Amino acid sequence: MHISAIRRRRQATTAFLAPAFVILLGSASVLAVLGQYTDVDIWLADLHFDPVRQLFPWDRTWFARNFMHGWVKKVIVWFGFILIAAMVIDFLRPQLLSAIAGRLRLPSPTPLARVQLRVLGLSAILEPTLIRALKEHSMMHCPWALDRYGGSEPFLRLLDKTPEGWHAGHCFPAGHASSGMWLSALAVLWLPHSPKKALAAFVCGSAVGLALGWVQQMRGQHFLTHTLWTAWLASLLLLVLLALFFHRQLPVATPTVGNHPTDGQR
Repeated sequence: MHISAIRRRRQATTAFLAPAFVILLGSASVLAVLGQYTDVDIWLADLHFDPVRQLFPWDRTWFARNFMHGWVKKVIVWFGFILIAAMVIDFLRPQLLSAIAGRLRLPSPTPLARVQLRVLGLSAILEPTLIRALKEHSMMHCPWALDRYGGSEPFLRLLDKTPEGWHAGHCFPAGHASSGMWLSALAVLWLPHSPKKALAAFVCGSAVGLALGWVQQMRGQHFLTHTLWTAWLASLLLLVLLALFFHRQLPVATPTVGNHPTDGQR
């Protein structure tokens, strides 16, 4: 491919970053209003709570507890480990990664593929780590801990002032959803050449995290806005990585045999 064509595609990839950040800021305002001034969290939690038995019935099902919270999460986590290992090998021993690709009868990684691998590997590391760190400092409690659902703690919204003597709930944002939300970074595999397919991959990857989060809501482990804020943070992290790698580190391909030589090459 001609150098100018690759440059145009790289510019097209980075051109959407500014409006994407604006959209993300706007969506943060919507999420803040949704959680602070509506009762959508309580309304949805009420739907899944059995007031007679004082429990969330889905919490005791094999599908929610063993399959979605167990097996599905494990598969995604191991997939992330593989990508992280490949990223580390490529960073330390790029020749070894090429040799492994050859043994698996895969094409040798191109400079673009190496950038995409770094975005994927860092997303798999940073997104769950960020959510875990925020949870450790969170004052908000999970639905099952609230007095409304058989627990002992009152309901606290994100922007509420924390009362004195409050016991931290460590339940915000949604941790389980974060184990799948980083899959939205798979969009990078279709950048910069197919932005529409990249958007579809982003939606599909986010849908996996949202599905994991929804099951946790059914179990009384999280509120809706907990999951939506995890999705928001995952999207923010992905945009930051794209801005970093595609704007500064995405290499422009060297001329191929079919390209015209430059003045210095004649």
